[in-house]
Amino acid sequence: MKAISKEEILYKTHYGLNIYSHILRTHYPNQIAFRLVGRDCGLCRNPFNAGKQTLHIYIEKERILYTAMDKEFARHTDIENAIPAGDAFDFAELHYKQQGDQLLWTINKELYLHIGEERGRYRNSYETPPEPSNPPQSDTPLFSFFKAPISNVTPHRSATLLQIYNAIKGDFYKERTRQLRSATGVGLNQARKFKATNFDYCTFSGTFSTRSDKALLKHSGLLCIDFDHVQDIYELKNRLLADEYFDTQLLFISPSGDGIKWIIQIDTATDTHANYFTAITNYIRQTHGIEVDKSGKDISRACFLSHDPCAYINPTYLQRP
Repeated sequence: MKAISKEEILYKTHYGLNIYSHILRTHYPNQIAFRLVGRDCGLCRNPFNAGKQTLHIYIEKERILYTAMDKEFARHTDIENAIPAGDAFDFAELHYKQQGDQLLWTINKELYLHIGEERGRYRNSYETPPEPSNPPQSDTPLFSFFKAPISNVTPHRSATLLQIYNAIKGDFYKERTRQLRSATGVGLNQARKFKATNFDYCTFSGTFSTRSDKALLKHSGLLCIDFDHVQDIYELKNRLLADEYFDTQLLFISPSGDGIKWIIQIDTATDTHANYFTAITNYIRQTHGIEVDKSGKDISRACFLSHDPCAYINPTYLQRP
């Protein structure tokens, strides 16, 4: 068994916060694990202190160089000293009753991090991502996937969140994302043209016969929220993942590298897509103090796909065939 490092796990678990969240959700499946505000999660229920709300989880910067390059990692204390202060791996030891490499591989497996797995043959290809070997379940949301360029308005096929997640986390979009983000000094218009020409895209809110609101075949029950020109990408990611009212279905960094794509569920049987979008944008403004890209109100809104090795998908999709 190939050794994996704590650094690899921390890189894929948002400083270790996802380890805490996974363990707390295991003990308290019907409750919100915690809510991150800034770098602090406040007090949470501690399964190793009779479930009392004494667990304090927070993000700490390892002050070595005193620069933005200093490492950050999640830590915990208990205000009653029921357990020793430590980091996410110490907390995982209490839960799994394992140590060393065995613990790291358990975390890798339980959180579906895929560290150490051999990558597919589509590493740097601009070809179409492979078709799924198994058909999706009937309750799995489907939406349209389009091949680049953006001028192509005919869907290539229907897709699922898990298929798109695998393409985003893998190397399929790595090279073109690198080219876009390294294109400094070329001008905004040229960068937009490169993106429009080279990046595949999805209409997450449904399947279409052609990319037009009037050509909607079936709504997926999903809504894609765009956050552009974000000052602190990772801080916002953690806040969205810990949001009290919306369970993240898929989250990834935009092709430009300074935005976030946040896909959540809505129920179009109870209200319209447009009304949901208005209500959610108002909620985000009041709760998080952030403005949302208004173009998301369009059902056929195109969402470009990028490379993001730290993309997040709701774990329920990883348990489906």
